[in-house]
Amino acid sequence: MLDRGPSFGDQMADETRDPENITTANALEEWREAERELAVARRGQEAVDVAMRAAEQASKAAADTATAARAALEAATRAEASASATAEAARVLVEATRVDQTDAAADVSKAESGEVEAHERYRKAAQRARDRRGPEQ
Repeated sequence: MLDRGPSFGDQMADETRDPENITTANALEEWREAERELAVARRGQEAVDVAMRAAEQASKAAADTATAARAALEAATRAEASASATAEAARVLVEATRVDQTDAAADVSKAESGEVEAHERYRKAAQRARDRRGPEQ
């Protein structure tokens, strides 16, 4: 507020006590001051309203963030459990595959031996058949 000296405030206070004796100039000045105070109060109210909306939005955003964080934690927990189950399944599969690999190697060895024996029997049978026919001409 502007400092208009001691006489202005005192004079205005004296004149506003009796609304019938206030001068037009003083009434106009009083009105202008009241308008300024109203404008300042409205700007203050508007600032408070804006701050309130911002605070409400911040509160909602924080609550939404907390909800999202809980969901992310739950998802991460489920993902960890799923990864653990997958790792266990893979371990079991590796063990079973090792057994199958050992069995397969034994089967190949047995089949190779059988093939060698069968080939030898065929070679001998073919030789006997040639021997019975005699020399070819």
